[in-house]
Amino acid sequence: MPQLLQSTLPVGRYAYDEVDRAFLAQRVEQFRDQVARRLSGALSEDEFKPLRLMNGLYLQLHAYMLRVAIPYGTLSAGQMRTLAHIARRYDRGYGHFTTRQNIQFNWIKLEDTPEILDVLADAQMHAIQTSGNCIRNVTSDQFAGAARDEVLDPRVHAEILRQWSTLHPEFTFLPRKFKIAISGSAQDRVAARFHDIGLIARVGANGRAVFEVIVGGGLGRTPIVGVSYATICLKKT
Repeated sequence: MPQLLQSTLPVGRYAYDEVDRAFLAQRVEQFRDQVARRLSGALSEDEFKPLRLMNGLYLQLHAYMLRVAIPYGTLSAGQMRTLAHIARRYDRGYGHFTTRQNIQFNWIKLEDTPEILDVLADAQMHAIQTSGNCIRNVTSDQFAGAARDEVLDPRVHAEILRQWSTLHPEFTFLPRKFKIAISGSAQDRVAARFHDIGLIARVGANGRAVFEVIVGGGLGRTPIVGVSYATICLKKT
């Protein structure tokens, strides 16, 4: 597996600390036990389903599919090499990037999933909340941090929302999945109106950054265009 250089802090994405690493290691071991019980027959598929969905694992017609989170669409070169390693070793040599900044591996063997999650954890990645009725991956502008027309870097706010929503007890078992997107520019590059909550950064009347809050959108079975709900003025720091 590729060796990741940790000599410098990452640019544009969150750096895991010891608490994060310990949590992911514990989570992987928990799922390793659940997979072993499923393979032995101690757990039925109905009993196993909510457990695997909490770890991004879907059962498709011919194989399992693992969806890996890429928070606000930012990857390091080392993480890309890790994903390539997983594709070559555990899948068919490729993965599918999704419109919501995740990657899916569609030919995963169930018995391999704990090891894959272990490899992801070493690269500061996981598959938590990429499936099930919870707050999904918070997406942002593909030009975040580099666009000339950027009012603010949306990755900062996306990371705050990611930390707040991950394993939040009030949002783990929602009636349906819930999606949030943040655009750092008034030029909407995240399809904000097709998310449950879309935030579009603009320059306010006093010259300070504001978020236009759009709610109620979606591209499910019944597509709905969201509506502008409020404007939030951001505090100076």
